[in-house]
Amino acid sequence: MTDLQRTEISVRKGIVFAFALALACYLAWVLRNELVLLYVSALFAVVLSPLVSATSGIRVGRYRPFKGSAILFLLLLVAGAIVGFGYLALPPVIGDLQEFGREMPTRLPALIDRLRRIPILQGFLGGNIGAEVQSVISNSATGLLLSIKNWASALFSIAMGVILTVYFILEGRHAYDWFLTFIPLASRDRLDMTLQRARLRMDKWLVGQGSLMLILGICSTLTFVILKVRYAYALGVLMGALNLIPVLGGAIGISLALLSASIDSWGSVIGVAVFYAIYLWIENSFLIPRIMQNRLNLPGLAVLVSLLIGSAMAGILGATVAIPTAVLVAVLLEEYAVVKESK
Repeated sequence: MTDLQRTEISVRKGIVFAFALALACYLAWVLRNELVLLYVSALFAVVLSPLVSATSGIRVGRYRPFKGSAILFLLLLVAGAIVGFGYLALPPVIGDLQEFGREMPTRLPALIDRLRRIPILQGFLGGNIGAEVQSVISNSATGLLLSIKNWASALFSIAMGVILTVYFILEGRHAYDWFLTFIPLASRDRLDMTLQRARLRMDKWLVGQGSLMLILGICSTLTFVILKVRYAYALGVLMGALNLIPVLGGAIGISLALLSASIDSWGSVIGVAVFYAIYLWIENSFLIPRIMQNRLNLPGLAVLVSLLIGSAMAGILGATVAIPTAVLVAVLLEEYAVVKESK
């Protein structure tokens, strides 16, 4: 084979590779939402697999009641917790909303009159406030009806994510071994050991995140009960559960708590705001460094950057898995990119 022929073959290979790369990038862009769902499901499967294994290993004497059915037991446990929470928390809220709807026509003029006496709001309140409020409520109801399609799509994505996570837990080992077959033999063992180290650090993230959720849930519940905030127990559970979503989850939880506290007294609102400000200071200065950074060995800047990138790429879902993804990237960089000093 002459040099000219070798050059032609090399050029053809380059063209085919460039075309295949462009096609792969195009397909990845078209299927970006589905690929994100697959990645998040696989990541949750990796993080939750130790919990499934621990549940499967529970013994009652010589009997292992959850062997072979640990996933089903955990799914039923989560579903039961959600149903129980809804059964206990929703009726009081629905009852208060119905009462508010019945009393709004009589209370609204008095409320508007009180607001008009506040100097800073006098320029913003016009004459026909009642009509404006009714218009806002009507537009909100119309927007809610139009968003039913989006809610249905989100619920379908959540259901598919749960199903994929279960399948990844059940068949994850086979999929992982199949993935490793694409790696050259000379590099396969090194990549395998690197990914195993990343998995161990992700397990520590689950323990740390669960600890933070439990601490916030207990502290919030106690504070809301002391301040006599409505729906104190439900709000405490929500505060802890929403802490799974970095930044945004806490903002949603404290907004609901402030809204509930404002129904009864402004003193409760101030108390809830002060509590959350103190908790944020304690969490950022003490809990996160002790619980998360020491376990994950990630600097605070890396955590912040990962949250920004994750939320920009995939919204709430991206922010939820941003920290375990940062752990995976950090382990890969430590193994393949960081130049270690020779001893």
